[in-house]
Amino acid sequence: MTSEPIGFLGLGTMGAAMAANLARAGFAVTVWNRTPGRAPELEALGVTRADTPADVATTVDSLVVCVSDTPDVEGVLFGATGVAEGAREGQLVIDCSTISPSATRDFARRLAERGVQLVDAPVSGGSEGAQKATLTIFCGGEADAVERARPILAAIGKTITHVGPSGAGQAVKAVNQVILAGTYLGVAEGIVLALKSGLDVAQVVEALGGGAAQSWVLANRSERMRVNDYPLGFKVALHRKDLGIALEMAREMGADLPVAELAADFETDLVAKGHADEDMSALARVIRERSGLPS
Repeated sequence: MTSEPIGFLGLGTMGAAMAANLARAGFAVTVWNRTPGRAPELEALGVTRADTPADVATTVDSLVVCVSDTPDVEGVLFGATGVAEGAREGQLVIDCSTISPSATRDFARRLAERGVQLVDAPVSGGSEGAQKATLTIFCGGEADAVERARPILAAIGKTITHVGPSGAGQAVKAVNQVILAGTYLGVAEGIVLALKSGLDVAQVVEALGGGAAQSWVLANRSERMRVNDYPLGFKVALHRKDLGIALEMAREMGADLPVAELAADFETDLVAKGHADEDMSALARVIRERSGLPS
């Protein structure tokens, strides 16, 4: 256990659970959220609140950021009351958001000018992983900064991998989201085919789980696709944002990602139809609709 003071900026579905796990691990956590009063359950864990990111930065040596998109991270770090306003030499910022790799490299450079190190540490595992502290974490940055971040990340995740220099963590997360897009679409098509064939879907999933088609998505999201109900795990809108980052990377590097492009189109349609806050397994809605099933 440790009583090391640490800051946490961003208390969304993921961030609130991650901050709670840091407090449970013994860190003295000070939090900030754009909307005050978010995650009131944190008070029972001894978490304190600050009015601005700059206020958090003045009281800690290390802080974690977990917000939605690249402009949000830039605002938290460099806005009028951002981290940079309260930062001092020797501080460590760990960004668990999923954002642009190129922007991450720029943020790292700007923070380094103030003597602050940045580790990009996007996470995978959804809300379940955040709650259970079993997230997979991809780290980019200088080796010494990543090693300094490990005890903090160990309180929120299970697998922590240093994948390269600044921005590399975000690049690996983009690869992760591209692979997930194909997996979700494949499972959705399989479940719809099973339904249309009159098969016992639970039996099909159990049988497939012992073979090459086994996946986390098959095991944990196929039932949602069968019953056409998609409670929040990882929002459609956030995955669509992540695919936008991945597709921009692909354009810059000359890679063709037709499956990711298709998934992005489907998710754009789902957002337009009011499904932005559903779990991304709602991709099955599109396959069900095209196949004449309730969607």
